[in-house]
Amino acid sequence: MKEIMKNAVLVGIHLPKISVQDFESSLQELTRLVTTLGYHVVGQVTQKRDSDRSALVLGEGKLKELAMWTGGTGKIAPMVEHKLSKAAAKWKKAGEKTEDEDDADTDADVDVTNIENENENENNVSVKNEESEESELIEKRKGSAQIVIVDTDLSPSQLRNLESASGVTVLDRTGVIIEIFSRHARTKAARLQVEIARLTYVAPRLRETGGGEDRQGGGVGGKGAGESSLELDRRKIRDRIKELKIELESIGNEHQVRRARREQELSVALVGYTNAGKSSLMRAMTGSEVLVADKLFATLDTTVRPIFPETRPKVLLSDTVGFIKKLPHDLVASFKSTLDEALNASLLLFVVDASDPSFRSQLEVTKGVLNEVGANDVPSLLVLNKRDQLSEDQMSTLQLEFPDAVLISTRNKEDLQNLRNKIMSYFEKDMLDEDLFIPYTVQGVVGEVRSKMRVLKETYNETGVTLTVRSSEELLSQIKKKLKSS
Repeated sequence: MKEIMKNAVLVGIHLPKISVQDFESSLQELTRLVTTLGYHVVGQVTQKRDSDRSALVLGEGKLKELAMWTGGTGKIAPMVEHKLSKAAAKWKKAGEKTEDEDDADTDADVDVTNIENENENENNVSVKNEESEESELIEKRKGSAQIVIVDTDLSPSQLRNLESASGVTVLDRTGVIIEIFSRHARTKAARLQVEIARLTYVAPRLRETGGGEDRQGGGVGGKGAGESSLELDRRKIRDRIKELKIELESIGNEHQVRRARREQELSVALVGYTNAGKSSLMRAMTGSEVLVADKLFATLDTTVRPIFPETRPKVLLSDTVGFIKKLPHDLVASFKSTLDEALNASLLLFVVDASDPSFRSQLEVTKGVLNEVGANDVPSLLVLNKRDQLSEDQMSTLQLEFPDAVLISTRNKEDLQNLRNKIMSYFEKDMLDEDLFIPYTVQGVVGEVRSKMRVLKETYNETGVTLTVRSSEELLSQIKKKLKSS
């Protein structure tokens, strides 16, 4: 049976220092995040506010508008319900009865007044029609959303207040991103990293259940208050996070061993904003079956493959997790082991979607996150992707603005070859051209030279082969030592 897609209403807070363009861009991005999560966006509630730290997040009027979408009350219920005594309840009931009698008398007076003003009411038909149309629109919207998504981070109390007023589940931006990450994680390392971030996010948002009674007696003889249900749950989460970190550390050590084996090989890491086309480029450059999907955060796991057809020397290409504005700090910290692939790379390819008007700010976000993990000093090359979606004028403008960048489309073989040449020319600029004479009596050296160096020319005589190679000084020294010792 097909699952019915839930409707979501978005809430945006426009702060004074945020431009209109950035505000709208952030909401559009949130729409894509929510769609990736599997919800259908039916509306938005936006408001200009001096701060997003107020207890209610929204003003009273906007809170009612939000409640109209969700079918909520628009009011925040008190955290503690005070029960009335029997005498107070009786007094209140008597007061309500008196009010009902007064209302009945008032209704009679109103009926007389309505008869006298019948002619005046007829003149207001057009106004009523307009009000009727508006009420129909309100009726259509009423209760159409089953979840509220807020484009900012909410404190636990703000989350509770909005859920109380709207009557439905509320997620903030961080909650949405963590949920997407948890659905897309495939490898054990990625699942562990997401689980750590999720528990770190959930811990302060736990709420007391069962009236907050103590679940354990305290002290000798059972006297005194023990740990409450909430305290126990939080302690369990802390213990679980500790276990996950130990497990992740052991996997991280395995990754470090693999990186150590690849230390002498040239490596290129693809970095950039989510959905910029990194996975498509990875597939095109390596021929590997990497997941390619038009979704945010389709890739969470690092994939390492050699460029194909293989180059000499061999170059490894790695695809990394995409970045996004307001990426939760806990997620950056959790994915540090994955981002280490960028930190240890010989060259970074900053891949951007050149057809996206906001790609410049996206590039800044990418650089900011890499700066957090200490990868800002790694040499880099800017790749302006999706040029097939640009006009000739747009491409000319970009080439003037970014003269050192490479404009490509992953569907164009010439573009891919051009990028391949750029990568190889970067690595070859510090290499040396040298002749190596290898006697036929020396075993295994020719094969090693062919696998690790670029052979420009080869000549043969009766005693051996002379290879003109292009390689790093370090590799040349290693081969020369082998030839001397043989």
